[in-house]
Amino acid sequence: MGVVMYGSVSVDGFVADENDQPGPLFDWLSSGDVPLDESGELKVSQTSYDYTRPYWDQIGVTIVGRHVFDLTDGWDGKPPSGIDHVVVVTHRPAPEGWDPKAPFHFVDGVEAATAKAQELAGDRLVEVAAGDVGGQVLAAGLIDEVRMDVVPVVFGSGKRFFGSVHAQHLLEDPDVVIQGNRVLHLRYRVRR
Repeated sequence: MGVVMYGSVSVDGFVADENDQPGPLFDWLSSGDVPLDESGELKVSQTSYDYTRPYWDQIGVTIVGRHVFDLTDGWDGKPPSGIDHVVVVTHRPAPEGWDPKAPFHFVDGVEAATAKAQELAGDRLVEVAAGDVGGQVLAAGLIDEVRMDVVPVVFGSGKRFFGSVHAQHLLEDPDVVIQGNRVLHLRYRVRR
């Protein structure tokens, strides 16, 4: 169905501060009164729900880097947001004692990770987390769409949305621009 690079981002282009903390980047996920998932913890505006819930429902696989996997302790072996599989881009094997039945796949390199994710996703979307891995997948020409949830905060420094991308990549004009509470949802197709 496609490969989407996605993340919440500061106005100046960061997905976390220097200490890997998202600060207020996820405040929009608790700024409304419409439950976004079954947990009841995420509540957004109706506008954000109408945009985000259908997108989340289309995701079959998320690709993350080992750094994010380690930061989250592998989400205790349960993929986030009801996603079926997580592909972890890493040069290292699964952690010691990791449950081999957990729907996590440890793959070396972004091309191989993207191919594995597309195989697992079937007719659903492959989501690539913004940051270094997302930037590498973009640089490899494998991203079809960039989705950003732009939050009204300036970090000044931190972890960049596009990671260490150093080349120009043209995007189409945004085909979605939606204002929610404390967030601007944007979607761009990648120009081929």
